[in-house]
Amino acid sequence: MAKDALMDFDEALERYEPVLGFEVHVELNTETKMFSAAANPANERNHGASPNTLVAPVDMGLPGSLPVVNETAVRYSISLGLALGCEIAPSSRFARKNYFYPDLGKNYQISQYDEPIAFEGQVEVELEDGTRFEVPIERAHMEEDAGKLTHMGGATGRIQGAEYSLVDYNRAGVPLVEIVTKPIFGAEHRAPELAAAYVRAIRDIVIGLGISEARMERGNLRCDANVSLRPRALPGEPAAPLGTRTETKNVNSMRSVERAVRYEIQRQAAILAAGGSITQETRHWHEDTGRTSPGRPKSDADDYRYFPEPDLLPVAPPVELIESLRAALPEPPAVRRRRLKESWGFADIDFQGVVNAGLLNEVEATVAAGAAPAAARKWWMSEISRIANAEGVDAASLVSPASVAALQQLVDAGTLTDKLARQVLEGVIAGEGTPQEVVDARGLAVVSDDGALIAAIDEALAAQPDVLAKIRDGKVQAAGAVIGAVMKAMRGQADAARVRELVLERAAQ
Repeated sequence: MAKDALMDFDEALERYEPVLGFEVHVELNTETKMFSAAANPANERNHGASPNTLVAPVDMGLPGSLPVVNETAVRYSISLGLALGCEIAPSSRFARKNYFYPDLGKNYQISQYDEPIAFEGQVEVELEDGTRFEVPIERAHMEEDAGKLTHMGGATGRIQGAEYSLVDYNRAGVPLVEIVTKPIFGAEHRAPELAAAYVRAIRDIVIGLGISEARMERGNLRCDANVSLRPRALPGEPAAPLGTRTETKNVNSMRSVERAVRYEIQRQAAILAAGGSITQETRHWHEDTGRTSPGRPKSDADDYRYFPEPDLLPVAPPVELIESLRAALPEPPAVRRRRLKESWGFADIDFQGVVNAGLLNEVEATVAAGAAPAAARKWWMSEISRIANAEGVDAASLVSPASVAALQQLVDAGTLTDKLARQVLEGVIAGEGTPQEVVDARGLAVVSDDGALIAAIDEALAAQPDVLAKIRDGKVQAAGAVIGAVMKAMRGQADAARVRELVLERAAQ
């Protein structure tokens, strides 16, 4: 495939104004699917479960099967709409979206079209330097997910060149909320950064609500990024009409969302500058090459032949339910981050590092369990993250915040040095018990008996008889050789600062 011509990003922004839009799909953690009683285990629907085992007749599109709306999914959708600052519709209804879906047995999707459950909201997005940006929300509507196709026989795993495809209906019918923004103006050079920050804000909201795992790598959260360009208007002239948009589908990481938006700006700018026109189409993002490729011509709403779903009644939530869900909303993520940053006293770069690593919840829980903020950040961002990266797992899956706080308390009490604490952490992660149990089982506590330390010091001095003289002559750094020898003799279980004090006391005698 020929490479696209790209315009320099800064030049593209000088000549054209970028207009963004996002469609974010959130899988809901309900026990059953959107319209059937089939199980919906969050960790198995995309990974682990045998194909076509999490299904019911409705999911397979079998004749005579009828959908039933999942009440919990409706509650979750209302909560999400409220958290997005949306109005909740007193009555909304489902529609049939007609399209060739080889992985939906009915060959149509039950979604919401002109009567969504939530509409007219806005989300505050905070960029890395603290700049705040309001993203307008057009709607948030309920729908069902499609299944999964596995293309067999080809070299790339894609449909092109495949001999046949296998269909897995496990994901068909999983409850989704699709969040659709209005056109976003004014992002300018920060458009790619805003794209990633917006998706991160949605992820934080749904995790805070407890309605989704929101893990992009597992497909719990998927983003379609819309990009269009329009020529810059001269001073005093009206703004040009909106340009033709492309929709880059199912981008599966924050970094990829940012890169895809940047790429599309550069690609479209090069086409327009050469006198070409943009095709309204879906695009596929390729992580390995860092570029997009054409998908299919993008349909408009009329092409889907929407009509009201005849098998489902309108959804009319009581006002009392809406208000009870509003009262139960957690603190907005942006407000929470500002509160924690101020409370912890972190520098901007340190706090943003925690946020970018996705470890804000873990650090907060560790602080709540009794650790100092700086210590909590140190453990999660250094040693625990190092082990997680080496093992290819999430840091949060290795150890609980309570265990990290207990470990730090042993350090604060002088029971452990930082070096010993790292060994204890490895034991905790290995399943050997609590930090205290690992200390006891491995015999890792710091030796606090001065008698034992003095004996080790005397032995080290006997092996290096000139050290005392050097220290007494003012060469205090010579004590390092004795301290090293003592630490080795004590298997690292001595407090180096205390050993230094005792060595200097001996020199002063």
